[in-house]
Amino acid sequence: MKAFRSGPRGRLLLAGLLGAAALLGAAMLLGSTAAQAQGGAPGVTGVPGLDALLPPGNGAASGRILQLVALLTVLSLAPGLLVMMTSFTRFAVALSFLRSGLGLQSTPANLFLVSLSLFMTFYVMAPTFDRAWNEGVRPLQENRIGEEEAFARIAEPFREFMAAQVRPKDLQTFTDLASRNFPKAEAGEKIDLRILIPAFMISELRRGFEIGFLIALPFLVIDLIVSTIVMSMGMMMLPPTVISLPFKVLFFILIDGWNLLVGGLVRSFF
Repeated sequence: MKAFRSGPRGRLLLAGLLGAAALLGAAMLLGSTAAQAQGGAPGVTGVPGLDALLPPGNGAASGRILQLVALLTVLSLAPGLLVMMTSFTRFAVALSFLRSGLGLQSTPANLFLVSLSLFMTFYVMAPTFDRAWNEGVRPLQENRIGEEEAFARIAEPFREFMAAQVRPKDLQTFTDLASRNFPKAEAGEKIDLRILIPAFMISELRRGFEIGFLIALPFLVIDLIVSTIVMSMGMMMLPPTVISLPFKVLFFILIDGWNLLVGGLVRSFF
């Protein structure tokens, strides 16, 4: 390799490669400059400018960019919003208590429980989602309203849903806690979302634990009965849960537990 570079053919080939690289770099520089000039000039074909990449609208380019950034931010926070402002919490807590009451560690799987909670949430929240879309999102996309008005219209259906489900005691607690930082709401004025959302979450956790207690109680009775029988028979080394598990599963099947549980959870919101 060293002899090849020091020979006449090697020096000639190296000079040719350097010259071709220089010509290629100059062509790329001139091409990018021409493309930028063509993209900014109206009616000239070439690389599209920033205005062509943004959605059409009456606002300026910076305003449309802010809209896109806000949309991406909302999409990244969508799972948290789904948990905070919908019925997902109650469903997830109740189904978790069901699995614990049955004594099963991984059946049904977490994926199944979360998916079932999501579909039940979509069923319960369908009127709220439809109203938020028709009154807020669609007019914003059609440039009939601004961002501030769209936010108010989108939040209003969720505000009404949470206000109908929140417990008055929890709402009063957060109202008293926020009295030093937030202005006091007048009679007939809408509740601030910074107060309503945490109060709604606490209320949903409470109701979820109440339903979970009612779910776990029959299984606890079965465990107590089986434990008493096993101890009276002198089988000290046999875990009672091994025997009680089939009876709990059979009991849940005989009463059509999935239908009762899912139907009761959905009806609790209406």
